Amino acid sequence: MSIKIVLEDILKQRQMTSKELAQKIDITEANLSILRSGKAKAIRFETLDKICYHLNCEPKDIIIYEGDDK
Repeated sequence: MSIKIVLEDILKQRQMTSKELAQKIDITEANLSILRSGKAKAIRFETLDKICYHLNCEPKDIIIYEGDDK
C-alpha cells in the first residue's frame, strides 16, 4: 500500500508514548500498534480526528503517500 500512517516522529516530538496516545484516543494499544506498523487497511475519520487533536497536528503530518505500488 502506498498510503502510510507515520506516528513515530510526531510522538517523539510531543514526548508521548504509544500507550498514552492509545488511552487518550480510546483505542487499544494493539490497534494503535497496527496503525503504527503500517498494517492497517483503513483508519476511521473519528480516530484520525482524535489523533490530530491530541498530537496537535494536521492529517498531512501523519499520513503520507509514497507512490503507486502497481
